Amino acid sequence: MIKKSIPLLFMGLAALGGATQANAATEIRMSWWGGNGRHEATNAAVNAFEKANPGIVVKAEYTGWNGHLERLTTQIAGNTEPDLMQTNWNWMPIFSRTGDGFKNLLDYADIIDLDQFDPAALALGTNNGKLNGIPVSMTARVFYYNKDTWTKAGLKYPKTFADLMAAGPVFQKKLGEDYYPVVMEWRDVIALNRSYMVQKYGIPMIDEKNKKFAYSDKQMVEFFQMYADMVKQHVVPSTKYIASFGAGNLYEYKPWINGEWGGVYMWNTAANKYQDNLKPPMSLELGEYPMLPGATDSGLFYKPSLMLSIGKNSKHDKEAAKLLNYLLNEKAGIETMALARGVPLSEKARELLTDDGTLQPTDLSVSGLAQIDSLPKKLTTSAYFENPQLVSLFKELIEQMDQGTKTVAEAAKDFTKQGERILRKAMR
Repeated sequence: MIKKSIPLLFMGLAALGGATQANAATEIRMSWWGGNGRHEATNAAVNAFEKANPGIVVKAEYTGWNGHLERLTTQIAGNTEPDLMQTNWNWMPIFSRTGDGFKNLLDYADIIDLDQFDPAALALGTNNGKLNGIPVSMTARVFYYNKDTWTKAGLKYPKTFADLMAAGPVFQKKLGEDYYPVVMEWRDVIALNRSYMVQKYGIPMIDEKNKKFAYSDKQMVEFFQMYADMVKQHVVPSTKYIASFGAGNLYEYKPWINGEWGGVYMWNTAANKYQDNLKPPMSLELGEYPMLPGATDSGLFYKPSLMLSIGKNSKHDKEAAKLLNYLLNEKAGIETMALARGVPLSEKARELLTDDGTLQPTDLSVSGLAQIDSLPKKLTTSAYFENPQLVSLFKELIEQMDQGTKTVAEAAKDFTKQGERILRKAMR
């Protein structure tokens, strides 16, 4: 009896162990940044994915924008990055200069339906022939105006840069010192100034081949003078004035909520945040994009609003690829995510969201994207244009201009000298 029971006992344990092993789930980590709406939608989509794939458990790691890059930098440096992560386009030169910083998503074409994406957009996520990130959506900054405020000013929306400059004194005279046609933070300013320079000169800001700025000294002065003129002409509030309202997003400040700041030059994907924070019944409308006479390129800073990448150290890369495809290309994932990461680039996603009424032509982000698609975009923007150190340097210099501690010429000279040092270090 004992001899017979021993093998039965081992058989039972073996069967139990086999069942335990079969039921053991694979855990993958996914990280992203965003607001509460994105968090809720992504968590809901992840839960749906887990139900559809009971062998996979997803550990969500999400934060706001502030501090996310620093956290991810630490993780990547320690080879502990998440399996699937939301990435920013300008991070590619930081983390994957030769294309080896993330998995090559072309290797997962049997899992990820890459045919759903515009090849030109995929090229922006490609580094040294390796697809490091799939753009979830595309974006650019365009102009949105507070209809009520501009009506009070008695003005039509600007069609040219000259129109925009002329609106400042009218706002100041008719509505008062606290009213401005547009509000912009430093990142918006550098993008608009670049757009103007591309339209006027037909050259990019950064010469990657020679690791320097493409502007002459005279052109760099013009670049900084444009901001000084906008402040002087009462087109935009200075950085000093904006800082007086404390830390926060532009759409959270009282002057925006109350309609004192009459417009914004902002990513189309963020337009609804500005709309939602206006005091009723005020509303935003899409304006025309200002163009110089004879310009053949809008100079738009057109880029992926964000991408999804798989960590190079991922031990569960196929599961991560499956989650990526679920979020971007599968019906349940598409419907759950909806517009939480902007208007989807995936053709299948756009079709589904158009059919169910989610994508409305009147939506600010959708109408903004339609305008972006219609504008000429010949010159691509260097990924180094958003280098954090470079952008911070620009911010510091225009703040010094506003404080009166630097002239336009001095700021331009310092930006060229220090900026090219930043570029050489980043590109080496």
